[in-house]
Amino acid sequence: MILLLLLSFGSGVAALIYEIVWFQLLELVIGSTAVALGILLATFMGGMCLGSLILRRLNYAVIELAIGVLGILVLLLMPLVHGVYAAVACLLPPTLLMGATLPALARQVEKVSSLGLLYGANIVGAVIGSLLSGFYLLRVHDVATATYVAVAINAAVAAIAFVVVRVPSISTKNQRSTDTIIYIAIALSGLCALGAEALWTRTLSLLFGASVYTFSIIVAVFLAGLGIGTAIGSTLSRTLHRPRVALGWCQLLAAGAIAWTAFSLDASLPYWPVNPLLSTNIWFNFELDIARACWALLPPTLLWGASFPLALSAVSSGRDSSKLFASVYAANTLGAILGALCASLLLIAWIGSQHAQQVLIALSAIAGLILLPKRWPVVAVLGGLSIYSVPPISKTLIAYGRYAATWVGKSDIVYAGEGINSSVAVASFPNGIFTFHVAGKIQASNVPRDMRLQRMLGHLTTLTTANPRSVLVIGCGAGITAGAVSIDPKVQRVTIVEIEPLVPQAASAYFREPNFDVLHNPKTQIHIDDGRHYLLTTSEKFDGITVDPLDPWVKGAANLYTQEFLEAMKQHLNPGGAVTMYIQLFETDLDAVKSSVATFFEVFPNGAIWGNPYQGQGHDMVLLGQVEPLRIDLDKMEERVGYRDPSSKMPQSLADVGMNSPVDLFATYAGRASDLRLWLTGSAINRDRNLRMQYLAGFGLNLDDSAAIYAGMLAYARFPDDVFTSTEGRVDSLREAIRRGR
Repeated sequence: MILLLLLSFGSGVAALIYEIVWFQLLELVIGSTAVALGILLATFMGGMCLGSLILRRLNYAVIELAIGVLGILVLLLMPLVHGVYAAVACLLPPTLLMGATLPALARQVEKVSSLGLLYGANIVGAVIGSLLSGFYLLRVHDVATATYVAVAINAAVAAIAFVVVRVPSISTKNQRSTDTIIYIAIALSGLCALGAEALWTRTLSLLFGASVYTFSIIVAVFLAGLGIGTAIGSTLSRTLHRPRVALGWCQLLAAGAIAWTAFSLDASLPYWPVNPLLSTNIWFNFELDIARACWALLPPTLLWGASFPLALSAVSSGRDSSKLFASVYAANTLGAILGALCASLLLIAWIGSQHAQQVLIALSAIAGLILLPKRWPVVAVLGGLSIYSVPPISKTLIAYGRYAATWVGKSDIVYAGEGINSSVAVASFPNGIFTFHVAGKIQASNVPRDMRLQRMLGHLTTLTTANPRSVLVIGCGAGITAGAVSIDPKVQRVTIVEIEPLVPQAASAYFREPNFDVLHNPKTQIHIDDGRHYLLTTSEKFDGITVDPLDPWVKGAANLYTQEFLEAMKQHLNPGGAVTMYIQLFETDLDAVKSSVATFFEVFPNGAIWGNPYQGQGHDMVLLGQVEPLRIDLDKMEERVGYRDPSSKMPQSLADVGMNSPVDLFATYAGRASDLRLWLTGSAINRDRNLRMQYLAGFGLNLDDSAAIYAGMLAYARFPDDVFTSTEGRVDSLREAIRRGR
């Protein structure tokens, strides 16, 4: 039995490595929208469910070897696919085989009570696989290395299995009729578990910060709770005479446990006196995050984990262990598919997380009721109290995320919404400041330094392009960048791509003046899509592209900074076109900044950097790239801005952020590729296969080394005599302005 548990453990490790690698690859191919990933999640889990039923009679060792072979094929083929259906076709064969592993292994087990231990060992392996891939394999190496490690584990498991796993004959004894109520209950248990995981991952990502490490921690703690619960349930099932009753109590208690987690996440944990910036060592934050995740997640996950072996025991009479395991596993997985899809794609956006959690409590209580019909008064009271106790999600958490406790009472949150892909908020302050929040982080505002950065992105994009008729804006935010683009008289069409539908709505309602009402401008077209997916699937070319992603440590943001995506942007530029990209210097570290800059200059060797300092020190900056060498005629810039045209809004746009002429705008020049070669020596290139930037930045989100990073970069910058021209002495004025700025 020990060897069987070891095999199940190894299979779980490999499976979670594959799952995390494949989801990272899928985000690159189909985007990070909830709909796209929901379809793929259904494919992944649906394949496992179907495989458990139709492939359970295959030889276990052969299954593991085949998974390894298909794992390599997915690694090679996934970057070549260009749609959801092709991605589904890539994933279906290996997931079918993954679903068959445990039922095939269950054929070796004679005691039904040991089946739960087999399942528990697999979950423990999954915990290790989640942490190993998130904190080491993908952080230090890349998707290829992670895949090869998983393949090696498959091969090792198969080698052991060829020696120790016998091939039993298929049982022909009569099977008793299906206990429908047990299957309904375990399906509802799976539905509640995965539905809750989808809901709570959204909330915990706000609380911890949505880095790749946060997601690994959440998955690991959730699976650990299931694994421990499975072990407890397996132990109890050996002595219980009425496992069906115990299963019913598990569902009823789970209803109360869901309420516990809902209250902890929505009304308690956001207000714990925690300031993540008190330590610059991110490992201390990880320890705190694990503790908070355990506090919130363990009660319900222990009960859901215990439910599986109890369900096995409840339907075990006279049954083939493999078929028994496959049927219960399939019912649980079907429920899990439905729960994950409904929660992530429907419930959050339709009724909000508060009511979604209340629905899950009701379903869990129903599962308890059908198993304990005589206990209906207890079910009604406990279920009703649990539903009533679920609080609304904290608006402060939606707005300020991991910093929620430090912002309590400091602003009035005038808007807060939970969208299908992100949570969005707008806060106002007594001094007239408005801040725009996405995913628990201030992403835009009318604060001078933020306004300057957003206007710089827009104006640098159009002014450095000779004829910017069509401009693509990836990331709407408060719409201020798009607004700056739209007021250039030469711009005829502005295409905004935004992943979350709530963002343009909030921007239009609260930032209409600073964004020049761009969202109602007839020039503007809005596409709700992942920015990367949109660009990779459109045949249109643009005269300018500007990109303002989420913070570099946010999971998925690095997809827009990879060498491959930058190459795609270059291919979608018309001759003479320009690309601008936001680069953050705070809440990151030197290696992450160098990685983003080095990757940009790898694709745009003629690129330049424009700084947006705050109080004379570095804060953030803009990268500008063109295929052709950069040339800026300062005299023509005066004409382009339209100082002699009373209808032009560009002079006022620049003046609003302290720039009274194009010289002031271009005085933010901070260097170019040829200046910074030595500074960038040894920098990691951010590629699709490694997404190095998000792993580097994820270790620096407690830091604010922006001043030192910017000063270190400026030490290498030289005035570009071949870039700027003027017949009226403006080059000398620019040179002096740059000198004073430094």
